[in-house]
Amino acid sequence: MEVLKEKVEEEEAAEREEAAEQAERGEKTMRPMEVRREEITMSQEVLRDLEKKLSEIEVSIPEKASTFTEDPVDISKLPLSYQSNTPKEEHLLQVADNFSRQYSHLCPDRVPLFLHPLNECKVPKFVSTTIRPTLMPYPELYSWDTCAQFVSDFLSMVPLPDPLKPTVQEEEKVPPKKYAVKPPRDLSSRFEQEQEMKRQEAIKAEEEEKRLKQEEERLMEEENAKTDPLHGLRVHSWVLVLAGKREVPESFFIDPFTARSYSMDDDHFLGIESLWNHKNYWVNMQDCWNCCKDLVFDLGDPVRWEHMLLDTDKPLLSLTEGDDSETNDDDDVENLGREDEDKSFDMPRSWVEQIEISPEVFETRCPNGKKVIQYKRAKLEKWALYVNNNGLVCRLTAYEDLECTKTLEVKEWFQNREDVLELRHVNKITGLITDYFKPGHPQALRVHSYTSMQPEMDRVMEFYETARVDGLIKREETPKTMTEYYRGRPDFLSYRHVSFGPRVKKTALNSAESNPRPMVKITERFFRNPEKPADEDVAERVFMLLDERIQLRYHCREDHITASKREFLRHTEVDSKGNKVIMTPDMCISFEVEPMEHTKKLLYHYEAMMKLKDEEKLSRHQAWESELEVLEILKLREEEEEAHALTISIYDTKRNEKSKEYREAMERVMHEEHLQQMEAQLDYLAPFLAQLPPGEKLIRWQAVRLKDECLSDFKQRLIDKANLIQARFEKETQELQKKQQWYQENQVTLTPEDEDLYLSYCSQAMFRIRILEQRLNRHKELAPLKYLALEEKLYKDPRLVEILKVFD
Repeated sequence: MEVLKEKVEEEEAAEREEAAEQAERGEKTMRPMEVRREEITMSQEVLRDLEKKLSEIEVSIPEKASTFTEDPVDISKLPLSYQSNTPKEEHLLQVADNFSRQYSHLCPDRVPLFLHPLNECKVPKFVSTTIRPTLMPYPELYSWDTCAQFVSDFLSMVPLPDPLKPTVQEEEKVPPKKYAVKPPRDLSSRFEQEQEMKRQEAIKAEEEEKRLKQEEERLMEEENAKTDPLHGLRVHSWVLVLAGKREVPESFFIDPFTARSYSMDDDHFLGIESLWNHKNYWVNMQDCWNCCKDLVFDLGDPVRWEHMLLDTDKPLLSLTEGDDSETNDDDDVENLGREDEDKSFDMPRSWVEQIEISPEVFETRCPNGKKVIQYKRAKLEKWALYVNNNGLVCRLTAYEDLECTKTLEVKEWFQNREDVLELRHVNKITGLITDYFKPGHPQALRVHSYTSMQPEMDRVMEFYETARVDGLIKREETPKTMTEYYRGRPDFLSYRHVSFGPRVKKTALNSAESNPRPMVKITERFFRNPEKPADEDVAERVFMLLDERIQLRYHCREDHITASKREFLRHTEVDSKGNKVIMTPDMCISFEVEPMEHTKKLLYHYEAMMKLKDEEKLSRHQAWESELEVLEILKLREEEEEAHALTISIYDTKRNEKSKEYREAMERVMHEEHLQQMEAQLDYLAPFLAQLPPGEKLIRWQAVRLKDECLSDFKQRLIDKANLIQARFEKETQELQKKQQWYQENQVTLTPEDEDLYLSYCSQAMFRIRILEQRLNRHKELAPLKYLALEEKLYKDPRLVEILKVFD
């Protein structure tokens, strides 16, 4: 204490010396008295002005961030039931506290009950009163699976700070004392401090890198070992659906965050602490040594389920006759007076408002139409229908590392696309993209796997065979080959493989149409034709186009292990001298399984070879058509991806532009007709005639004044309408200019979705501007005509016509 006192005295002495030095310097620079008074007056005015300005500045001290990220809720707009408790609710809270104390006394080794958490207004509410059964007008919510999916889309999983407790009480920090001893002056070197800080930062960086590496290794070990240090201790809430009502055959669980159902025998659910609905609260008194597999969900059994209130869904178990006969009559007499006392306490009505879900909100599904769920090495993104202009509704991204920086694959789901694209799977490692389509594509496309949309690259196309007349089900393409698979063709063709050679001439744009690839070999396979003998039913034929050979292999007989084969040497019909080539035996090499049964003559081989030549031309033409079809499909897919148009139901009047335009046109016509009727029925002189005494007959100067006032008022209304249209036109133009300026400033950082939104906004804005311009021009054209028409009506009005004629 003495050392501390000496330091304080030294500091006070140093401050007095410093103040004396400042006073001496002030005396040396002192000005005359008049100047000082003027300066004091000016300084006071400046101070008053400064104080006034400073008093206008208000700052709000931000509160400490809560443990959970809470949505901003305006408490003043909530009903009173959210902000306070009724006497019945207060009574219920007292009953719950009493029940909790008894439970803690009887079961000290079990966790505290979850009875009355705080609501949005920090008011304790009993859990059963937070449930309010409501019937919604949407059929999707009548089934548990679609209802659970709808609820899960609105919920976001936020881990608890303490996984063992549902609520966390924040500790209040002690405010610092206002008066405290000043710390001693820091006489250390700043340079040394900076160097020490750099050294410490380097050490921390190394330690952090080492820690991250150890943490990753630990997570890998835990993942491989599959051990959980908090196994069986975590707190979670889920939904229990009991069997019996609404044709539910057996009880099951529903996870509200994933909308998945689990049976009672599932190992994920280790035990149950309590149950509650909108009528009562039950505590499980059964042993959960075998998880939830052996639990009996008879809520009317007080031995297995301890209820808080007497009013239960199921009646209490009744005593047997033997037990009833053994009761003491004296006890009945003592309890006779107590039977009249009403000990039951029914659950108060729910304090929450009735759920109201508009069609727009129901269709939005997720808050703001988007939801992101982060998993271990994966991320799931969900969107509502029509939020993305390409029809994207879900995206699942898988990562290689725990930090989710190295993408492995991406799966995207689409809906309501005109090209019926349903799923896209992108492998980021191999670059392979696989598109899956629903039935209804113009080319009957079912699956398309590719690495590039350029032709003559590696790709696989699968088709809906019932939607194609040629029975094609699959086509595989490489830069050198094309393989096709068929089913259900009348010619029993099942397989065609085409090998291509290098192009002879090189052009700037090579394609099957302008510069087709030369075919080297065509291999075709056929299903068994039961109407033909096996020795005459071709199983495989190969056209060796460069070698001018044709190889045939027939189907094998049922009782044989080898098949007949033939090979034809295909020569031109005339030689170099123009002489006709005659079929010779060496032009056909055959292998017969049973040579003694059938002896083929030379004429038979000649006719077969002539037929094979025609079939070779047909096969080459079909292969060329397949190449053209691939180009057509690729071109169509590029157009579809560029347009990514969406289908809209004719009953969706909100998004169907044609239906919307037609409805707006009909409403506009009806409105114009209504205005015409109102104008016909409107007495344009009534406001001016009301200024005259009732029953007084008009004289000449009054009639002239009425006419002039009516025309003047109508003229002013025409001018006001023109000014209103002009003001709207200028407002739309200014907003469009601001949007264009924003686009110029942020053009580099915009995403394709932002650019699409910008273009859509510009298109709509220009549409509104053109409409306003047309309305203004039309108003300028019709205003003089309307004025003259009103003037003519006034001259023909029976109340003014005679007087105005005399005046004229």
